[in-house]
Amino acid sequence: MPPVQVDTLISGARIITMDAERRVLTDGAIAISGNLIAAVGPASVVENEVTPRERIDGRRFVITPGYIDCHVHTTGDPLTRGFMPDNIEDSFDDKLVKWVLPRFLSQTPEDERLSARLAALEMLRSGTTCFAEAGTIRHLDEAVEGVEDVGIRARVGIWVQGRDDADPVKANDEAIALLDDEVRKYPAAHDRRVSAWPILVGHSTNSDEVWQHAKRLATEHGLAVSAHMSARQSDPDWFLQRHGRRPVEHLHELGVLGPDLCLTHMVHVDDRELDLLADSGTHVILCPLASVKGAFGITQHGRHAEMVARGINLVLGTDGYNSDLLRQLHLLSGLFKDSVPDIKQMTAERTLELVTTDAARALQLSGTIGALEAGHRADLVCHDTWRPEWMPLMNAVSQLVWSADGRSVHSVWVDGERVIENYRSTRVDEEALFAQVQAAGDNLIRRSALPFVSAWPVVR
Repeated sequence: MPPVQVDTLISGARIITMDAERRVLTDGAIAISGNLIAAVGPASVVENEVTPRERIDGRRFVITPGYIDCHVHTTGDPLTRGFMPDNIEDSFDDKLVKWVLPRFLSQTPEDERLSARLAALEMLRSGTTCFAEAGTIRHLDEAVEGVEDVGIRARVGIWVQGRDDADPVKANDEAIALLDDEVRKYPAAHDRRVSAWPILVGHSTNSDEVWQHAKRLATEHGLAVSAHMSARQSDPDWFLQRHGRRPVEHLHELGVLGPDLCLTHMVHVDDRELDLLADSGTHVILCPLASVKGAFGITQHGRHAEMVARGINLVLGTDGYNSDLLRQLHLLSGLFKDSVPDIKQMTAERTLELVTTDAARALQLSGTIGALEAGHRADLVCHDTWRPEWMPLMNAVSQLVWSADGRSVHSVWVDGERVIENYRSTRVDEEALFAQVQAAGDNLIRRSALPFVSAWPVVR
């Protein structure tokens, strides 16, 4: 057969395919045609199968699928990065009221556009090509615009709180209307990188009717529901007091568990809840850095190693504290090994699956992203190995997880478009964006009237 015309051929690279055989090609090539991967394999084979319009020398690169962040706050946190100190003495609930909510609620639509743009750029620059938002966007249109500007793939949702004991009917109806509107406005179409999910804040913030309506939308439209749950003991305590059963048991009674539900954190669970999660195919999202930074108690109470052993699909999120997923990988692997303790727990290879193939399954995108295979969307990352942390290059998978991080990301493609080239965005004027977000962050803190607290003297 004559060679096939393709847009781009990257040849000579080490390629971690994450395909069904988990092939690692030491002298590999990958061909891109439109928004799809046309071919992946040994360079000697692929080079004879295609005729590229652009040829890239890949000898300095380790190529992986684009990483998938299953839980990240793209608004609220990015514009106030690091402002909340570690040593405040308020309880967790008081921290939410005094420190977290003022930063979120003070954001204007333009703030959220800038915040989402910055968060998307940070993710792409460290190799994340797809994310699911955590459900705290207040101005969805502007946030979507910010995300689309940068070129990342995303599943987003507006802030939905459908439980208000003072006016339960109004809160319930407004929440359901918000869910219907976002799914209609941003459908999960084949040609859309950004679409809406029925994302709930979770915890105790929504009525049973809202949970069930979100589940119906997910089932009807091929989406998934995502929500926070059981980061702390306060969630089980609330559900036990109000419903006489624990959170996962209650969601089971409502009929919302299943492979189209993702629950984030899930630190405080019991045996019955583990059974229900495993039997239903519900996905669990762990945010390692956020969990240890927030003192959720994952090393004392978390049962995530048991979840993996039970076949529960465990995937990862950054929560927005630091959007470099590679930094989450070695933290997660270390936590697993030490908590059991067993050095064979959560190997580098198994860890990488959590942010590629397993994450694609949680986001209902298996067969589309998460692996480098012909016919998949061309979402891929070129890691620059001409750096000290990559030298000498021996075991690419092990070095990716234990030695490297997002700083080595040289180039990124999403849907066949090169959105990061030579460490820089091809779509965004980064210097202009950084100046804008600095001014917006300063103004946001002034509007929210939060005090600046520092353990050390800051001389101005």
